[in-house]
Amino acid sequence: MWESSGLTWGALWEFPAPVLIAYGAKLNSLIREQHQWWRFVTPMFVHVNLPHLLINMYSLWIVGPYVEKLYGSAKFVVFWVLTGIAGVVASYLTVRPNVPATAITRFLFKNQDVVSVGASGALFGLVGVLFVFGIKFRRELPEGFKRAFGTGMLPIIMINLFIGYLGRGFIDNAAHLGGLLSGAGLALVVQYRRPGERLSIAATWRVLQVAALGLVVVSFFKVAQYLNFQNVSQAVSQSEHTENPGSEVFLVYAKAMNDAQEVFFDAIHGKDGSNIDRVVQNLQSVPSLDPKADELRNRLIALLLKAKGGLAGSPSPKLSQKPGPQPDSHPIQEFGLWTRDYNEWLKGAAQIYVGKLS
Repeated sequence: MWESSGLTWGALWEFPAPVLIAYGAKLNSLIREQHQWWRFVTPMFVHVNLPHLLINMYSLWIVGPYVEKLYGSAKFVVFWVLTGIAGVVASYLTVRPNVPATAITRFLFKNQDVVSVGASGALFGLVGVLFVFGIKFRRELPEGFKRAFGTGMLPIIMINLFIGYLGRGFIDNAAHLGGLLSGAGLALVVQYRRPGERLSIAATWRVLQVAALGLVVVSFFKVAQYLNFQNVSQAVSQSEHTENPGSEVFLVYAKAMNDAQEVFFDAIHGKDGSNIDRVVQNLQSVPSLDPKADELRNRLIALLLKAKGGLAGSPSPKLSQKPGPQPDSHPIQEFGLWTRDYNEWLKGAAQIYVGKLS
């Protein structure tokens, strides 16, 4: 990934989005429309930068040995792969552009189809395993283990969820919870490795271990089969140099549109329209990309102004006495249609302008 990013030191602090996508990041549109099912598996082995990788591997080094000693290496591998996939599935299911913006929904749901990578879902899965293990077998555990597992895991879980809440703009909390709950579910039904375990049970888990590893190998084979790494390097090079000036305009445009959508949600659901004028002015100042981009921008400006008018108390009763339906009085439904059109344009525009989707 570093080589595909041009071997620059800056890339180690943030791999470009085209590289993340190329190496197997989760992106809903590619899973849903191009049936790239392997993106449910590969994201847990891809990281957004070097610190992200090191932090997750340090966490695995701390938590992983406990699970492996308690359940054995075969079950450990199966737990890792299944909880990692569960985390990606949870991330996939929580991309919901039309979900009302509240403190809880912002913690779990995403209103944009953005790139998601990392092993945190599987790590939370291991934490879920140890949490349920400590509760399930609390009568068999020595005092030290009782303090470390079971309810002793609650501070770790709560602290990490609180960190996720603070970083909800860039942390995929749905993936964390998906991994945590799936790990807890596995620990409920799977016994830990007891002395003298029957050979048939051990053999079954070995088969499942091989199947899990085989799924990972096949998934990355599909990544390699799908990709052309030379083109990835060229796309990144274009996005980092002024040879493709449209990429910089695209990034400015996309950020302005994302900010405007957040303000729209606040105005509709939080009844706060204080930032509408600012984002409208910002949208109007963004350079033109293409006719479709201009049309989408103007539609979003109209929706923002309509939301502002609704907060101000318009339309008044006298103005609403016109006969017939008034579709303009439903900005949420209009926003849903706009979001569909914008996402369709965004997928093609990202390839043209080599920009980021988040």
